[in-house]
Amino acid sequence: MEDIEDLLVRSGGAPPGFRLPLNAVGVNPRKKNKAKPSKVSQMNDPPKIPGTQTIYVKTFGCSHNQSDSEYMAGQLSAFGYAISDNPEEGDLWLINTCTVKNPSQSAMNTLITKCKSAKKPLVVAGCVPQGSRDLKELEGVSIVGVQQIDRVVEVVEETLKGHEVRLLNRKTLPALDLPKVRKNKFVEILPINVGCLGACTYCKTKHARGHLGSYTVDSLVERVKTVIADGVREIWLSSEDTGAYGRDIGVNLPILLNAIVAELPPDGSTMLRIGMTNPPFILEHLKEIAAVLCHPCVYSFLHVPVQSGSDAVLTAMNREYTVSEFRTVVDTLTELVPGMQIATDIICGFPGETDEDFSQTVNLIKEYKFSQVHISQFYPRPGTPAARMKKVPSTIVKNRSRELTSVFEAFTPYNGMEGKVERIWITEIATDGIHLVGHTKGYVQVLIVAPETILGTSAIVKITSVGRWSVFGEVLETLPQVNVKMAPDKVSNQEKHSPCSNQYDSCACSKEPEPCSCGPDICGGQIKLDKCTVSKNDSPMENRASKNPIHWFVRKRRNHAQKKVENDIALGLENEQDWAPGSWGFVDRALLVGIFVSFLMIVAVIMHLEFRTLLSK
Repeated sequence: MEDIEDLLVRSGGAPPGFRLPLNAVGVNPRKKNKAKPSKVSQMNDPPKIPGTQTIYVKTFGCSHNQSDSEYMAGQLSAFGYAISDNPEEGDLWLINTCTVKNPSQSAMNTLITKCKSAKKPLVVAGCVPQGSRDLKELEGVSIVGVQQIDRVVEVVEETLKGHEVRLLNRKTLPALDLPKVRKNKFVEILPINVGCLGACTYCKTKHARGHLGSYTVDSLVERVKTVIADGVREIWLSSEDTGAYGRDIGVNLPILLNAIVAELPPDGSTMLRIGMTNPPFILEHLKEIAAVLCHPCVYSFLHVPVQSGSDAVLTAMNREYTVSEFRTVVDTLTELVPGMQIATDIICGFPGETDEDFSQTVNLIKEYKFSQVHISQFYPRPGTPAARMKKVPSTIVKNRSRELTSVFEAFTPYNGMEGKVERIWITEIATDGIHLVGHTKGYVQVLIVAPETILGTSAIVKITSVGRWSVFGEVLETLPQVNVKMAPDKVSNQEKHSPCSNQYDSCACSKEPEPCSCGPDICGGQIKLDKCTVSKNDSPMENRASKNPIHWFVRKRRNHAQKKVENDIALGLENEQDWAPGSWGFVDRALLVGIFVSFLMIVAVIMHLEFRTLLSK
């Protein structure tokens, strides 16, 4: 079967943006069973109108793949199709695949087999068909390439009709303003480029995603504006290598980051997370990137894969950096960014890796004690140079993976956090269905018990306990989200970009040493008390208390104590001494006695009336 795009080119092509019906340009109709369906079957199973079916969408792989799935689901939904994560409900299955490792491709093969057994129409998308279009498992199914996701509706329609469709030719990048159905409505995964500039000997992804292709700064900034207006609270910049962004169009990552940060809401309600970046392409921009990571609306977190602690192995991988250069990246960012958290990747058992090479990797991980390390065994991917190299015995590879995992799991990276007060951004429900998930400025996962109504907000929490993978917190206060829309020409640059402007009720973080004028000074995820008082008027607990006169009195008493003892207040938490009777003043005591006496008098009057009533009877 030839690609549809090849047929179009051969026949003279079509003008840009023009879409011919797929059956007019060559599709393979599936062979149908010659047995005629019974009349009863024909009556019970009338043909469905296109756009009324349910599509089961399954995604494997990275956040970029997830974004592609969300774009495809958005287009299908806009056309009328229902999207489901239940395979039993699907009239057609859409599988978005990953080619990085053998296990993910094996999972894809299993799912394809199940789909064929269930006799469901199937569309396979993503990196596997794009990078390995001749796989036996892909015979007889429709496939759509990574740069053809904007035509998924056409592919699905024709597949439902019984046709086999292939769209794989590379073209211009898909538009960023396509309809989208987010898996998490508070998180926008924003692809800033596709492909990369590297040539790693083990990597199959470049076969699928190709050479670097970057979106323009203007198009990305416009997308950021749009998603913020839609209520998104986290923006994840995603690509195969974030650090390489813009080198094909004459810009660089710091230019893009500064342009995006300038559009983030000043109240700190929407956070930016910078995606995975390889060391070679950020070495020359470390200080500029560190400055962005210090911004109150940017998570102090970066994923920088090292893959091995041995220069010999890195050379064999063609990673284009040394262990020393990786150390420079980590040391510089850690020094310049308060609370900086760095995640990294390790491949165990790369061809030619010796015991000494592996020992150097273990020592590197022990030295830095990264809070997140993604450990994987080497998997030879077909068509890559590493697949032809002499392999390390599988038993040794497995043992090294286990050993490194044991070393990593022995770390206790969050022990010092217990008792601290942090600001977190809450965006999802934990898998246990009980906790909500938030993240600190350093992107440490915090699990809290709270109503789902606070999803999409930020809150001040006290860390009550720590675990190996996350910490647990108690909500002290939810922060109001302030989104004031003003004409651009009426806002000065300082007012527009400053996270701490007097016109807002709350602010994120001030990098200046002077106290913040509109709320608590929250820098680098750490809470610093200043001379500002914290208004508690928006607290749900306060709203409930206002309906009870006793609670109203106690609240007034507490507010009075706050003014007298500011240094004992931690973001609205009262010091226990404020509630001790011995610390109350004369007026407070007199008021309380008055209330108590009035209550006794009311009780006495009621009892007297009841007694007289009984006597009269």
